[in-house]
Amino acid sequence: MAEVVRSHNLAVVPGDGIGPEVIEGALMALDAVADAEGFALEVTNYELGANRYLNTGEILTDDDLARLHEHEAVLLGAVGDPRVPPGILEKGLLLRLRRELDLYVNLRPSRLLSGVSSVLNNADQLDVTIVRENTEGLYCGRGESENPGTELEISTEVSLNTWPSISRIVRYGFELAAARKQSLTLVHKTNVLERAGGLYLRAMKEIGPEFPGVETAYQHIDAACLLMVTQPKRFQVVVTDNLFGDILSDLAAGLVGGIGFVGSANMHPGKVSMFEPVHGSAPDIAGTGLANPIGAILSAAMMLQHLGEDAGAERLERAVEAVAGKIAPDHLSTREASELIAEAAS
Repeated sequence: MAEVVRSHNLAVVPGDGIGPEVIEGALMALDAVADAEGFALEVTNYELGANRYLNTGEILTDDDLARLHEHEAVLLGAVGDPRVPPGILEKGLLLRLRRELDLYVNLRPSRLLSGVSSVLNNADQLDVTIVRENTEGLYCGRGESENPGTELEISTEVSLNTWPSISRIVRYGFELAAARKQSLTLVHKTNVLERAGGLYLRAMKEIGPEFPGVETAYQHIDAACLLMVTQPKRFQVVVTDNLFGDILSDLAAGLVGGIGFVGSANMHPGKVSMFEPVHGSAPDIAGTGLANPIGAILSAAMMLQHLGEDAGAERLERAVEAVAGKIAPDHLSTREASELIAEAAS
């Protein structure tokens, strides 16, 4: 055990369904890394999710937000419960957190881990990080319905896209690609979504010359889905809008073994940020021990990077890599898998 010389203030939101189970595994792994690397985590739990909503009618209050602002990072399990109508928790908690904390970068890396099987023959060539705009697009919550419940019903969803938001997400994509010496691909649908897509193209054109070493490309979202399956090594860093990023990252996760093997970050660099597995709450397997904790643990590793604990993040990633291939073949439970990763990280 290394001497503790620094501490980080962490908010934990276990959430719904399998969320508490995978968060327990992530905290177990984090404790092992913290002991080995000589830092401490001060953890405050927040019971935000379905149970609170059903008991009190509250989802995320202004007081909750004020308290969350006092932390360096938020670790979230999952949100969603069949007892609550779709959209209430997602909009009231997830989307509101992203907006109120201005978490404009959604970072979703997908890479095939050693020993993990894939439906794709050449999945080992896929190592992509999707940089998804996280606050606007079709997720802005604007729209309306006319004549609801009638044969004349018309529903609209507004895609909001602003230059400040698009230029900063494109700049982040360039910075990430430059730091990694990788290529940057913009994914959109500019032949149909001319206005929104045009803003992204403008940002690429204006910001690109600041990064002469970054090779760039453009793909329509439908072509990108095809090419990610047939020619996966074409993609390294991908920058895209909110909806396309959500879809493309699930495709990438499916190609590297499944959605349980992928973590994500909702970030505002230098400010409080939130980290969560890509998967949902999976209420059908909650309490069975079948949940894969790797997505949550890799999210925790991304959180350590955000906190400046690069050595700890690398240690945790190595531990996951060392044991990931044993989880499915050995039928390890959520807790057994978490214990194995924590042991490897010690």
